[in-house]
Amino acid sequence: MNRPRSAANRRLPDITLMLLRVVTGAFLIHGTQDNIVSAARMQEFVEFLTQHGFAWPQLMAPLSVYAQFLCGALLVLGLFTRAAGLVVAINFVVAVVMVHWTQDFRGWWPALVLVLLGLHFAAQGGGRYAVDAVWRSRRQRRRFSR
Repeated sequence: MNRPRSAANRRLPDITLMLLRVVTGAFLIHGTQDNIVSAARMQEFVEFLTQHGFAWPQLMAPLSVYAQFLCGALLVLGLFTRAAGLVVAINFVVAVVMVHWTQDFRGWWPALVLVLLGLHFAAQGGGRYAVDAVWRSRRQRRRFSR
């Protein structure tokens, strides 16, 4: 027997999606901002990628860092959420394969969770409380007003 959901219960999934987006985005921003503001920290990341056998670590380090930072900001805003989620998923699939592959499950966990979160955002979008939803709503109103 399905009971009608209250207005608060209908909003709860959108609120939890927004919270998940914001916390994930903040985590990505927090985890990369030191590499952006410090050349020494970026060089440490270049050396880390070199140790793990990445091709072109001088290019891959800043590419990964800036992609994570930008995607983090986009997730916080809920802007281009599907694309940002896909980039996050791809970035962390690479991390799992290149860095965490030989570790135990506990070592895989943070990167694996970010893969799954990225896939979730790519599939689900930003939800009701995202800039994407505001833009979509405005486009629909313009289409119907013509």
